[in-house]
This record gives sequence, structure tokens and C-alpha cells, in this order.
Amino acid sequence: MHLRFLVFCLLVSFASLAQQTMPKDYVAPTKAQLEAKRKEIQDAIKETEDQLAEIKKNKNATVSQLKALQYKLAQRQTLIGNINEEIGSIDNTIVASSKEILTLQQKLKLLKMRYAQSLRYAYESRSSYDMLAFLFSSADFNDAVRRMKYLKKFREYRKQQVDQILETQNQIQHKIGDLNKEKQEKDQLLVNQKQQTVALQSDVQQTNGVIQGLKGKEGELMKQIEKNRTVANRINKAIAVYVEKEMAAVMEKARKEAAAKAAAAAKNEPPKETTRPGGGTNPTLPYVKPTPKPPKGEEPALMMTPNDVALASNFEGNKGKLYWPVSQGFVADHFGSHPHPLAPQVMIDQPGIDIRTSANAQVHAVFEGTVGKVFSTGGSDWVVMIQHGNYSTVYNGLATVSVSQGQHVTAKQALGTVGTNFEGEPTINFQIWKSSAHAQVKLNPEQWIGKAH
Repeated sequence: MHLRFLVFCLLVSFASLAQQTMPKDYVAPTKAQLEAKRKEIQDAIKETEDQLAEIKKNKNATVSQLKALQYKLAQRQTLIGNINEEIGSIDNTIVASSKEILTLQQKLKLLKMRYAQSLRYAYESRSSYDMLAFLFSSADFNDAVRRMKYLKKFREYRKQQVDQILETQNQIQHKIGDLNKEKQEKDQLLVNQKQQTVALQSDVQQTNGVIQGLKGKEGELMKQIEKNRTVANRINKAIAVYVEKEMAAVMEKARKEAAAKAAAAAKNEPPKETTRPGGGTNPTLPYVKPTPKPPKGEEPALMMTPNDVALASNFEGNKGKLYWPVSQGFVADHFGSHPHPLAPQVMIDQPGIDIRTSANAQVHAVFEGTVGKVFSTGGSDWVVMIQHGNYSTVYNGLATVSVSQGQHVTAKQALGTVGTNFEGEPTINFQIWKSSAHAQVKLNPEQWIGKAH
């Protein structure tokens, strides 16, 4: 009876151990990403502050200063939102860790209770089941062997109980340490959140101050805005014409290459009868299968050489990961139609993005390609266009140019140095175009360039 009871306890213990194996330390799946994002935003804010320090050397309030402040303000708001996400992620981790500690404590209590039961049973049975007496009372040799195995298992079971108790105690201590660490991180984030909120208020005050400073120059600024818009429209129309011409040249090149390959193939193959549409054969003229019409709602494929197709595919595959055209800076004006920050009644149609950078900064190719066009806008600024298959990148506002038309360039290769805008601030206008068989489409560069420079 006693033997069956102890074997039963041993089996229950093994089953319990298998069922209560704890998972690995819980880590919030987005924690590392949130930390990386927080650092990225903080770096962007620091870089913008450095740019602002340069802009503020001009004692008068400027539109460039306003744009820099607005950008920093937006980044600060994003940073506070990111910190709130981190705090929420840590809160979830704290809740999960607390539940795991409670489960471990319950497991420890159960293990200690079972161990106490086995000790109590061994103590109560010590006189009746002395080891030698237990062995010598065996019915035969085989029975003695079974009893020796039983005693060995019982000792192992007692040792395993002790090991389980020690292991569970260590797990609890480890989890408590992790929980305290998470709480400390949350406290640090709360302090950071408070600091960023105070800084945000300061940014708002600075921005309002610059707006007030510019209000006294509204008439002058409106004239400058209209002048800049006229010049920008002229440049952008010229860029659109050049893009169309370059893509037409690409299509013509592809057409000639296709025709040459077809002619070479025709010379190498003997004439053969080919079924013509509607029945009948013609032994002299090969049947050229007509190009199928694209499905409704889809653009017809653009004729390009295999190299152009491969380059365009690689360019498209790197969406969101392209290099920045400058090594440092911030987006001073965003893509698309939007009101001017000082004159809401004036709409700005921005075909790309303006990036405010450092003086005399090198402008780099964001991806490998071929220089399609280099031309002057009529003043001291230059425009460089690079083809990437049926994609084109445009670098508008260069003071100097170091590449020429037809030249193959690699990613990050220098194209020239940045020029200045109407306020004398070093600014590059960057555009991305996609060409189809019927039209050229302007794309939002912020969706294509990477987060880091």
C-alpha cells in the first residue's frame, strides 16, 4: 500500500513538472523598435536645432526659420507620442511579469507543500520501513531488486523536489529583478515625457514669435512668394518636358534594340509557314503576335531595354530605403499641394520636397542610374536628372555640378554642391518621377527615401 502511494506521488510530481514549465522571459515585441524610433527622432530634433542655430545668425525672422521650427515642433510631438507608446508597452510587460511572478509563487507553494508531505510520510514510516528491513523482507531475489529500485527512485524524487523548489525561487528572484528594471525604465520615460512636454511648449512659443516677427513683412513676403512660385512653376514645367523627352528616348532605344534582335533572329531562322489571323498561311511573312491589351484599369507596359527594366525593378524594390540626397538636413517643405505657412490663402504646388541642409553640402545620387539631363534654370542654380529605368530623380537647386549627361553614376556619388534659396539658406529641391506609356507621374519622395541619412 505504501509502495503504491509513493509511486503515485512520484508520477504526479513528474506530470506537474511537465505541465508547469515556464516560458522564456517576456519581451514586448515592439519595445526595441520603439527605442530605435525614439533615438531616430531625437537625432532628427538635434540636427534641426543645429540647422536653426545657423539660420538664427540672420537676426531677422525668416520663412526658413519658421519652417525649421514647424518641423522641430512636429518631430517633438511625434517623439512624445512615441514615448507614450513605450510607456504603454512597458505597462503591458509589467502586467505580464506580475502575473508570471504570481504563478511562480503559487507553484513554489505547491512544491513546498508536496515536499513537506513526503518528509512527513518518511518520518512516520521510518520504524516500519527501515531500509535493511525493507530489503530483507523481500519474498525473493527479484522482489529485492524491485525494492532497491523503488528506494532509489524515492531518493531521486526527494532530490528533484528540492531542485524544483530552488529553481522556482531563482525564477521568482529573476522575474522580480526584471520587473524592477521595467519600473525604472518607465520612471525614466515619464521624466523624459515631462521634459519633452516642456520643450514642446517652448517650441510653440518660439514658432509663434517668428510668426509675429514675419507679420510686419507680409507685403514684401507676398511679393517674394509669388515670385518664387512663378520661378518654381517655370522650372517644374521644364523638368516635366525633359522627363518626357528622356523617356521618349528610352522607348525609342528599346524599340530599336527589339527590332535589331528580331531582324537577327529572322536571318538565323529559315522561313516557315505561319498561321495568319482568320485562317490561311503565308510562307514568306512571319506572323507577329499582336501585343495584348492590358487589363482594364492597368497601364500599358512601358517599352524598355532589359537593363532599364532591371534598374527600375531595383529602384522600386528599394522604396522607403533610398539614400538621402544630402548627408544631413530636414524636410523644410513637403510634397503636394498645401497652403503657404504664412499665407494660407496661397496654395503651394510642390512637385518634390525641399531639404534644408548645411552650406556647400555635397548633393549625392540616391540610387545608381544614368545622368539624363543637366541644365541651368536661368540663374546660378542647376538641375541634374538621373534615370533609373522608367523612374527619374531630380536634384534642383545645385550651385555647382560635377557630372555630365550620359554618365553612369552609382548610389551616393557626388553630383555637385547645394545652392541657396531666396533667403540665402542652403536648400535642395528633390523630386521623383515615374513614367508610363502615356504620362509622367510625380511621386512623394518622403515615401521613398530612408529614415536615416
